[in-house]
Amino acid sequence: MALGIVVALGWPAVSTPNEVCVINDPRARELSGLLAVSSGYIAVTDSQADPANVRIVYLDAKCRVTRTSGFPTPPRDPEDLAVAPDGAVWVGDIGDNATAPTRRPTIALWRVPPRGAPVIHRLAYPDGPHDAEALLFGADGLPVVVTKEIDGRARLYRPAATPRPGTADGVPMALVGQFRPQATGENNFLGSLGELLITGAAVSPDRHKVILRTYTAAYEWDAPDGDVVKAITTGKPRVTVLADEPQGEAIAYTSDGTAFLTVSDQPGATTMRRHDPSTVPMATPRPSTAPVVVNPVQPKPSGIPLWLSVGLGLAGLGIAAAGYLGLRQSRARRTPSAGSP
Repeated sequence: MALGIVVALGWPAVSTPNEVCVINDPRARELSGLLAVSSGYIAVTDSQADPANVRIVYLDAKCRVTRTSGFPTPPRDPEDLAVAPDGAVWVGDIGDNATAPTRRPTIALWRVPPRGAPVIHRLAYPDGPHDAEALLFGADGLPVVVTKEIDGRARLYRPAATPRPGTADGVPMALVGQFRPQATGENNFLGSLGELLITGAAVSPDRHKVILRTYTAAYEWDAPDGDVVKAITTGKPRVTVLADEPQGEAIAYTSDGTAFLTVSDQPGATTMRRHDPSTVPMATPRPSTAPVVVNPVQPKPSGIPLWLSVGLGLAGLGIAAAGYLGLRQSRARRTPSAGSP
């Protein structure tokens, strides 16, 4: 597939979230991935100080933990959950902090059987390490990893062959597309940077829709043929602002596919929220002979020079990026490296 890039433009719809439940169990801390299933929900915990606390968590319809499942060897940084077309549940062990002392040579996907230990399948980027928090499966059964880039251009990678267990070097992946989120103005703990970082993904139960999310918004595309890469790189998304999430990372469709569910990656209790997706496609900007300027700065004769205003704005973005990397570094120190995939 040709490499594509989408620039999201237009005015998004703001979701008024409804509280589904509060997840308040020490076994379900720092949730970074979520699925809705017939029995309730499945979630995965993020990197923890104690490797034994990195778990797959099963919850009932009232968000009570019914059981947890571990990994045969310590995972490095699980970030998302996804369901393949054959119904198999996969954990995306794809986090790789940019400030970590050593970057991982491969990422890992764990296939989760109904009972028993997850099975690791390694993948390798073609162009060096990337941090990622979003995992999808297309109709062809191949996984798609969407990276989390501070330059605002999320990359989509897909393996050239079906992942298989026992590959120490990882099945090679290829870059198949890019996506650039838009600024929505919604508050989040990272400011403007948080609007650019992809933190989760989901495919609808009928596999005809796909979502990517940031800390502030959900982007939904139609994928009538199940080709999620084509949908993201060539389609026009509907944007739904996700309000009032402290550190929103996980997103899932409801079991009937009519709404979104989200939770935040928090060390304590977290609230699961239900959001009604936007039904209005983003507006196409009117043709103009003038260049499009985002947040234009109008210099005044007696005010701050334009070059200084722009410089201050870039400095602010740099500070936000440094804060984000510092946060990830502090969490990386709590992530074990021994035995990691």
